[in-house]
Amino acid sequence: MLRSIKYFFIITMLMLQTANANYDKLAYDFNFNDLDGSKLNLSEYRNKVIVIVNVASQCGFTKQYEDMQKIWDNYQSKGLVMIGVPSNDFGNQEPGSSKEIKNFCEAKFGITFPMTEKVVVKGDNAHPFFKWAKKNYGKSAVPKWNFHKIIVGKDGKIIDTFSSITNPSSKKFIKVVEEALKKEL
Repeated sequence: MLRSIKYFFIITMLMLQTANANYDKLAYDFNFNDLDGSKLNLSEYRNKVIVIVNVASQCGFTKQYEDMQKIWDNYQSKGLVMIGVPSNDFGNQEPGSSKEIKNFCEAKFGITFPMTEKVVVKGDNAHPFFKWAKKNYGKSAVPKWNFHKIIVGKDGKIIDTFSSITNPSSKKFIKVVEEALKKEL
């Protein structure tokens, strides 16, 4: 009986972690700099589904860039925005400059979706977007490694997150994206 109560309490707390998000800000309140140093305002993507992925050039998951580009190609016209956010937080797997990152992504994977300058994605020095994601969606929004995915709905709130091992071409990822694109505001 005590064990059942303990599990109930844990599950309830996990559910409340995301259910009670007050969202005093939305994703649209944040901006990054792109790889050329220009402002990349998320407010430009209002009423679109935004997929934010922290990326790295020297990671075992780097091949996911290919599928990120496919998702961008297939769903951009339907209202999806794919944004790559380089980070050197995990294993120093993104040591390059913005120019080196851009050259790598374009030459090796033909990346055409927006890419930001390298930022910190976890901890006290994390970019404000990632701090906001943690505050409003909980620990599952905090990247544990490179190629962590955060899906933001048309309302500017986080819908779901996916760990590095979930490929952007996976059925469960595509299902969430397609459902988000169908939702009306």
